[in-house]
Amino acid sequence: MPASIILSNLSLSTPDGRSLLSNIDLTFAAERTGLVGRNGVGKTTLLASISGDHVPQSGRIVVNGTIGVLRQDVQPPADATVADLFGARRALELLRRAEQGDASVDDIATIDWTLEARLQAALARLGFDPSPDTELSCLSGGQITRVRLAALVFAEPDFLLLDEPTNNLDQDGRKAVTDLLAAWRGGAIVVSHDRNLLETMDAIVELTSLGSTRYGGNWSSFRAHRAVELAAVRHDLAHAERHLSEIDGKAQEAAERKARKDSGGRKKRAKGDMPRILAGARKDRSEDSGGKTAQVAERRRAEAAEAVDTARRRVEILQPLSVKLPATGLPAGREVLWLDGVSAGYQPEQPVLRDLSLAIVGPERVAVVGPNGSGKTTLLKLIAGELRPVSGAVRVRPDFALFDQKVSLLDPALSILDNFGRLNPTAGANACHAALARFMFRADAALQIVGSLSGGQMFRAGLACVLGDSKPPSLLILDEPTNHLDIESIEAVEAGLRAYDGALLVVSHDEAFLQAIGITRRLELAGKALHVNGGII
Repeated sequence: MPASIILSNLSLSTPDGRSLLSNIDLTFAAERTGLVGRNGVGKTTLLASISGDHVPQSGRIVVNGTIGVLRQDVQPPADATVADLFGARRALELLRRAEQGDASVDDIATIDWTLEARLQAALARLGFDPSPDTELSCLSGGQITRVRLAALVFAEPDFLLLDEPTNNLDQDGRKAVTDLLAAWRGGAIVVSHDRNLLETMDAIVELTSLGSTRYGGNWSSFRAHRAVELAAVRHDLAHAERHLSEIDGKAQEAAERKARKDSGGRKKRAKGDMPRILAGARKDRSEDSGGKTAQVAERRRAEAAEAVDTARRRVEILQPLSVKLPATGLPAGREVLWLDGVSAGYQPEQPVLRDLSLAIVGPERVAVVGPNGSGKTTLLKLIAGELRPVSGAVRVRPDFALFDQKVSLLDPALSILDNFGRLNPTAGANACHAALARFMFRADAALQIVGSLSGGQMFRAGLACVLGDSKPPSLLILDEPTNHLDIESIEAVEAGLRAYDGALLVVSHDEAFLQAIGITRRLELAGKALHVNGGII
């Protein structure tokens, strides 16, 4: 039987019972499918259900073939090695004993003599070739992701289930994953916001609150289809609103005619020109007719209003988030960040950063780039005061905000609304709700507990709480801001940051994002040498 994954009438909910997806019918064949949708819609939960890690609320999942899963943010054991991710530690130990002449005859009969070469080939395919004995604690998050992907490929499953596979990867790592999937001939379901990666897909499945829709083709093809759909639903909304307005207008005219007729009848009865029995009968007929007319009018209006609501929901699903930020008032010549001859690291005798000098003045936009493990996160912790320099000096304006990948500026035990109030104590209730609504946290959505949010929702909540104030900070420091955002949110954040008049210091491997927000300078961390715009500093 050909490899396939079949979802029949599938409904999913969160562990606390909140409904995510209902009545999903999908079939995945041996092709590459990108799974997209807004943060919190249920993409990761769907992958977990397919892999058996989450029990669906109802429905059926049939998997024909083997699967390999790349999950988000899974921490390996403290003493785990590269070989452990391949499930090959004991087999490699046995192979080495045999090479040293210490294996028994029975052991030698079970040895896979090609194991180490095949393992190294799988690692090389992802552009990273550590020793199998390397402890994972010595590797960066991006390097561990590469090893996990290599281990999946090594196992040769029929289907790959990949949840944000390019998160934390440098440019070389992203290219390696893109090349891997471009050449993959099995099935793959890929949850990703990486637009370059999605261009290699054979199909796109979009999840929304209304269900799932499959589109043939890659990301560009999907966006073209979506643009046509958005134009159509906007037309439907305009038509539904006109129809509702016409019904309201006719109802008003009918009410006014009836009021005039009733007034005339009352005057005629008052004059006594009509027999009392006939007058009463006419009054009864008028009231009966008026009541039926009112019922029909109310039913028509309810149907028209429902059509408007349906069209508006469709537009909200298809229409990107819009983010508008207040001005910071940062002058062009104002210094916001200054580092002079800084060396820093977690081991003073082996600093990651050496003799680094950097100044950001006015609304400059500086990108920090470089391979995994080159010290980007170390630099941000240094600027934020979480790490002291071994030597040199750091000076930063007090009104800055750091968005690390865990959005630790938010209290996970509080609601989004309470976090906004905590970070903006002078803001009134109306200002709080209005600011959160701009970031799509309307009404009850603002009452969600931060610790229950998806990674993308949490980052968006952090942006809302910091940038929603009447005067945003003059310096924003962002650590891989696109890692957990859905694509529409990324594009909305791009638009918001383009309009932001403060300074930006951004760590990111997402080249499309850096281009979109108008980066003016690049600080390249490359181990021993530091470069700005191609020149060593």
